[in-house]
Amino acid sequence: MEALIVIDVQKGCLKIPRFEIKTKIEKMNMLLDTFHEKGLPVFFIQHNGIKENYLLPGTEDFDLEESLHVMETDIRIEKKVNNAFYETTLKEQLDSLKINTLYIAGLATEFCVNATVLDALNYDYTIIVAGDGHTTADRELLSADKIINFYNWLWPNLTPTKGKIEVKNTSEIVKSVE
Repeated sequence: MEALIVIDVQKGCLKIPRFEIKTKIEKMNMLLDTFHEKGLPVFFIQHNGIKENYLLPGTEDFDLEESLHVMETDIRIEKKVNNAFYETTLKEQLDSLKINTLYIAGLATEFCVNATVLDALNYDYTIIVAGDGHTTADRELLSADKIINFYNWLWPNLTPTKGKIEVKNTSEIVKSVE
């Protein structure tokens, strides 16, 4: 079974200029609409920034971006580090739903998206990253578009465990989701 994981698309995260954020959210919404229409599970991961005094639960910064197509049935999980699996219920909830394929979108590419992708590999999931559905900000050493392109190249070139990892555009994913 398949599930969509959308990482850290929170109001506070979007105070930092993100590369092509409007287009990226449109792509995420295409994925959300597809998963909702097919009755497949959707997980929203939200960063609890208690360690950084940032993105604190109960504040507007912690809230999901308003333009996301969120449904009441979507599952929300708080995390306190980059990896959405670390000390959260994500793995247990995926296992209880018999999920073996994860579709991943969100931000920031080189931080929370990457950390979650790498740990998902350790759990033998098949992973499909929405190559046009994740983003980041310009960094001191690299521009956001170069970071995104690098990770879109890196992830499918990693040696997978029992699962596999692919990067696909949203339009490809929408056509292939069962």
